[in-house]
Amino acid sequence: MSTTRLRLRVTPGARRSGIVGRHGEAWKVRVAAPPEDGRANAAVLRLLAETLELPRESVTLVSGHGTRDKVVELSGLEPARAAERLASSAEGHGGR
Repeated sequence: MSTTRLRLRVTPGARRSGIVGRHGEAWKVRVAAPPEDGRANAAVLRLLAETLELPRESVTLVSGHGTRDKVVELSGLEPARAAERLASSAEGHGGR
């Protein structure tokens, strides 16, 4: 089974949750959940699982538990496929 690691730049407390687009080497992600008690982290993992069409348990936060810059690991998804799905989701959001 393949695993993919993604770098994320997360903005918690946003008006709407979604994949915004690229942020350098990372993906910019916004979540409505506040950065309290791990709620934003949980929201990020749920959003990625939904966007990438993966079971929630296939998305794991590897580093960045208390920062905006995070690394997540995806089980069962090739890097190219992950990038394709994230890019498609970001286009659908119109960058907002």
